[in-house]
Amino acid sequence: MAQIQWYPGHMQKAKREISEKLKVIDIVIELVDARAPYSSKNPMLNDIINNKPRLIVLTKKDMADEIVSKLWLDYYQQHYYVLSVNLKNFNEYQKIIEQCRVILKDKMAKEQARGMKPRAIRAMVLGIPNVGKSTFINKLASRKATVTGNKPGVTKSQQIIRVAKDFELFDTPGVLWPKFEDERIAKNIALIGSIKQDILPLDDLFIYAMQYLTIHYPKLLENRYQLTIDLNDEDWLIKTFDHIAKLRKIKPIRGETDYDRVMQLFFSEINNGTIGPISWEDPLCVKD
Repeated sequence: MAQIQWYPGHMQKAKREISEKLKVIDIVIELVDARAPYSSKNPMLNDIINNKPRLIVLTKKDMADEIVSKLWLDYYQQHYYVLSVNLKNFNEYQKIIEQCRVILKDKMAKEQARGMKPRAIRAMVLGIPNVGKSTFINKLASRKATVTGNKPGVTKSQQIIRVAKDFELFDTPGVLWPKFEDERIAKNIALIGSIKQDILPLDDLFIYAMQYLTIHYPKLLENRYQLTIDLNDEDWLIKTFDHIAKLRKIKPIRGETDYDRVMQLFFSEINNGTIGPISWEDPLCVKD
């Protein structure tokens, strides 16, 4: 597969704004998708964030393999503060805020000891598209937060959301990096919906996903599609398409299986978690 380019102009603008706003930020909350915690972690942010305190949050843990997610927590705990959350559970959000308070406890105490007035913690929420950043911010805002408006040192378009008396969130757009040199990473973030699936050859993505599920999650395929795949069978792909089309009553086109409809159905059920909890990678795949 050729190197994949994906860098809309608004993402370059977002990168510049993030760098500027970090000057007034106390902590960065970086959201990654628990289904692909490595692929969905933007490597470009490391240089931008630099030494700013950072909390890695694995979102959508309810859609990921629980056992694999624990391995990822252990992996990231070697480098960062880390939590995993279910974004459908409002109580999980409080865990994030409380963890930020703990991380910054000494810093805020030192400021007060120097005679500075008590102030709200300023947290910036970062993450690539579709890792749950908007859900995270909007749920807090709709239930208990108020938009406090623009403040000195912050770009005018920046939205500051107060979610507690002592806690403010700085909203930012989802940011991707310019090139996906690793084909596996590109496929993983396509499968979690962070880039448009149609920028990749859909049949290649379908084959990748089916092979992965056959090796790692065969029971999910059996339960959802009554499907058992033998990858040693040279006709396994055609048989898989035909089986799902027949099971879901997808009408053929001119006597041929409607492959596009089958893939559309499959990717939709992958994206919404209907098939079941899936982790598309584990820490053993990381190339340090």
